[in-house]
Amino acid sequence: MKYSAVLACMLLVACAHAPVEQSPAQLFSDHLFAAPSERISADDVFALSDEMKRYLETEMAGALLRKGLHKGLIDALYSENQLRLEYDAAMTRNASQAFAARSGNCLSLVIMTAAFAKALGLSVEYQGAYIEPTWSRVGGMYFLSGHVNLTLGGRMIGARSIYDTSDLLTVDFLPPEQLRALRTWVIPEATIVAMYMNNRAAEMLVRGRLDDAYWWARAAIGQDPAFLSAYNTLGVVYLRHGDWPQAERVFDHILEREPQNTRALSNLALALQRLGRMAESGIVQRKLAEIEPYPAFHFFDRGLAAMQLGDFKTARDMFAKEIDRDPYYHEFHFWLGVANLRLGNPGEARKEVSLAMENSNTREDRDLYAGKLEWIRSHSDR
Repeated sequence: MKYSAVLACMLLVACAHAPVEQSPAQLFSDHLFAAPSERISADDVFALSDEMKRYLETEMAGALLRKGLHKGLIDALYSENQLRLEYDAAMTRNASQAFAARSGNCLSLVIMTAAFAKALGLSVEYQGAYIEPTWSRVGGMYFLSGHVNLTLGGRMIGARSIYDTSDLLTVDFLPPEQLRALRTWVIPEATIVAMYMNNRAAEMLVRGRLDDAYWWARAAIGQDPAFLSAYNTLGVVYLRHGDWPQAERVFDHILEREPQNTRALSNLALALQRLGRMAESGIVQRKLAEIEPYPAFHFFDRGLAAMQLGDFKTARDMFAKEIDRDPYYHEFHFWLGVANLRLGNPGEARKEVSLAMENSNTREDRDLYAGKLEWIRSHSDR
């Protein structure tokens, strides 16, 4: 069964928000981890650097005067002849880091935009979006990502915001075709901060920095104790650290609130295995199979197995099936391209590798697929 090989499943952006609750201190085990190697503070998330303040006072001034605060801000940040910000999911950056790097994932860009908007006195409202969740896999760990955007309102005067509905401007970083009929719900800023910290915890996990991952996850829970994704990340930290009883308690905590949370169920099954409680683990796995008979990457893994056997037609069909479930994940398109190339369809191969490049989330992946695409073109044109 697939879940016996799963090391971790983490939800980077939650799809729901439960009522406010107190952070459960009994789930933390600070004594097991060394102090973090970097500062972890909510104060840093939206803080403007000196470079950002100078940009606000100089480069932005003209656009703000000509176009107004809302459109002037967005033009100054995202027009091609200004900052030329680039989408890059390699790291979740805070506002100043995203500005310095001129890049970030959707959460980083939301945070940076909000930081500038608040500096201008604009009100900011954050939204989660109802979209098909996107899975990815790095270093034996599975990641499930959601999506957030923000709406800029009027000028804040004390505790009041003065604007009319024509002044509202929603900023989103999804491709236009994904924005059609997008449904959203409002989330508090504390949850945005928790999402940022949870992402940082996940990124530390990928790098093997378990001490830092623990403190980031702990801080995320402190920001929003109802944000269950951060608990799942904390549980995964315990799994990777070899703290099986602590991991079990965390996943039980999640499942008390969301009994059908598949990430928590899969990780609980693994924790119970490590504790030698195989019968209980089997019960959890059977429940999981009933809820999710075809988990993420199921058809993709079958496609990879078929590739190893030289059965490229089956591989092509399996990769296409996975793309039907998640049409925007770059790796699925790449391997569909490889299968088509092995089947003697260079045109289809070029098309799929091009889609892999377009849907890749990091500069490194884009460069990699660009090289693969050039190789296919040069060899198929002979």
